[in-house]
Amino acid sequence: MKTKNVYFKEAVLDFLKNRANRPLTLNEISGLLGLRKSEKKLLRKTLKALLKSGEIFRTKSGRYGTADKMNLITGVFEAHRDGYGFVIPDRHGQRDIFIPPRKTLAAMSGDRVIARIENPLKREGTILKVIERKRRKIIGEFIQERGLSYVIPRDRKIPYSIIIRPKNRHNARNGDTVLLEITSYPTMTRPPEGKIIKIIPEIEGPSQEIDLILEEYSVRRRFPENVRKEVRNIKRDIDLKRRIDLRDMLTVTIDGETAKDFDDAVSIKKKDGIYILYVHIADVGHYVGWETELDIEARKRGTSVYFPGGVIPMLPERLSNDLCSLVPGEDRLTITVEMHFNHDGELIKRRFYPSVIRSNERMTYTSVKKILVDHERSERQKYEYLLEMFETMEELCEILRSRRMERGSLDFDLPEPEILLDIQGRPENIVRADRNLAHMIIEEFMIAANEAVATYLEEKGIPSIYRVHEDPDPAKLEELLPILRAFNIHIKKIDAHTFHRIFKKIKGRPDEEILNVFLLRSLKQARYSPENIGHFGLASRCYTHFTSPIRRYPDLVVHRILKEVIHDGKVSKKKRRYLEEMLPDIATQSSRAERIADEVERDIVSVMRVWFMKEKMGEEFSGIISGLSSHGMKIQLKEYFVECFLPLSSLEDDYYIFDEKNYLLTGKYKRRTFRIGMPVKVRIERVDIEEREIFAGLINN
Repeated sequence: MKTKNVYFKEAVLDFLKNRANRPLTLNEISGLLGLRKSEKKLLRKTLKALLKSGEIFRTKSGRYGTADKMNLITGVFEAHRDGYGFVIPDRHGQRDIFIPPRKTLAAMSGDRVIARIENPLKREGTILKVIERKRRKIIGEFIQERGLSYVIPRDRKIPYSIIIRPKNRHNARNGDTVLLEITSYPTMTRPPEGKIIKIIPEIEGPSQEIDLILEEYSVRRRFPENVRKEVRNIKRDIDLKRRIDLRDMLTVTIDGETAKDFDDAVSIKKKDGIYILYVHIADVGHYVGWETELDIEARKRGTSVYFPGGVIPMLPERLSNDLCSLVPGEDRLTITVEMHFNHDGELIKRRFYPSVIRSNERMTYTSVKKILVDHERSERQKYEYLLEMFETMEELCEILRSRRMERGSLDFDLPEPEILLDIQGRPENIVRADRNLAHMIIEEFMIAANEAVATYLEEKGIPSIYRVHEDPDPAKLEELLPILRAFNIHIKKIDAHTFHRIFKKIKGRPDEEILNVFLLRSLKQARYSPENIGHFGLASRCYTHFTSPIRRYPDLVVHRILKEVIHDGKVSKKKRRYLEEMLPDIATQSSRAERIADEVERDIVSVMRVWFMKEKMGEEFSGIISGLSSHGMKIQLKEYFVECFLPLSSLEDDYYIFDEKNYLLTGKYKRRTFRIGMPVKVRIERVDIEEREIFAGLINN
């Protein structure tokens, strides 16, 4: 741990933030800090690191200042296909900044940038610098014309072509689909350049597309040899020293049918009206220490990437599916969060300790549902010795859930697709994923454990990583008003409580699911931060991610911090300095990795949907209108959990106009209207595999 460098970096940043009253040159900073000549090299290196992280900015004249003082914002750029975009600020409490097409500095979607706010009222600005590039590889169509070679990206958020020099063609021919690597990123005066690294043969199935998506997003599939070697040297040891032996306690894991990495298990008792809940989490930190080869690789990955039929794990399988996985009948090292709740769901006592457990059963959500909801006799007989425990879990779940809803937590309960695959890995059905009582039990228990750990570390003043979710942006809520009016929901005043008022108004309505989708899109994305600002969605004052250290890096970090506090009652000064230096970068990297994993999963689900619907062309389906725009309608099918697009140009009985104020499509002459939630019948007309679009035509009723 480079403690001296950490102190020096903090001193320089503190000086620029709190003592410098204007941007300063390197020599001025050195002089005012009273540095020796030998320390000037370290200052130059420190300023370079602060520039890279976006904490400071250098002017054209070579002067350094903090972003805040120079009215600058650091954040992630989200591009639109039409050339404009938005900067999503790193810091909480700051609204998104609109970036017009000519002021993007040719930043690409996902790039980390520094922007200047130029119109505070409109929240409009200009990108001044790209700090970190997101995309290295791009898939597109190779074109040769008039002596020029270039690739048109398949991703429509990239609004320009990539130039390919003759030496970088890789024998590509006109019209080929290719994978390229960017060699020169775009500027405002020069297009990007790249080299072709693969010519993609004709796609014959979704598995090929999945491979391409993983490669395009640079998802790390294989573990390097130094990591594999370190894993091979890990010993399977169950050391009971400084651990509480819980192997005789009834304990179960509850997961999905296809899960292999079981990182959480639960136990429960009820005594004198008090519920004692034990949440046992795999002690991954016992095997993966700070700055080991495994740790560095896990930090780069940030998260496991899950998709239909597969997973790219954050940790090698020997850890994720074996040593750390809480499989039944095997002794496993864990960290236990013991929580005592009264009959009102109030946490009255908590304990944290290293433990050893032996899971009794590997339960599935389906099986627990059969026991508690369906009261299926055969399932209840099979697990008779666990019935009392499951029923106690149900009791506590209902109490905790009610208490959470009362404090203002949101419960969207949005349906997700479950893609059922055949033995060749092709989609054979797409249905709504079932979310039942068993899911809710685990959800409530994990939320409780995460809050208990976060609150404990905050109360002790220990540096940590929090899972934060900011309040909705009032401007985003304003954009929702026309949609809400179309559903006869009228909001007079936008304030801090608007979101909850809307949520209460739509609860129980037949169109609740559609409205929840719109509400969810208006929320900011949850992220990781070393600063606790609370979690709006859960209405939690203090929240973290602790319960999935096998598949999320921030959870592993929090584990290590908690474990050190458990053993020593505090963290050492040296470790505190280390954490204060490392946690901001870890939080940023983990948030970024999570966004990429989400994008990969969305893209793969889109691939599965189009390949599935390719076989349904010409078939007719019932559906409801789930979206409207000046381009057409989105239709959610009833039979399959698939959304298709009905272009406005396909409506040939009239000229249709999109009414933004009332959120309607209205025929100019016949006055026929289409609104959100309206039932329709459609025919699948075309499926574009490359664009991942499903096009439908209306069947007139």
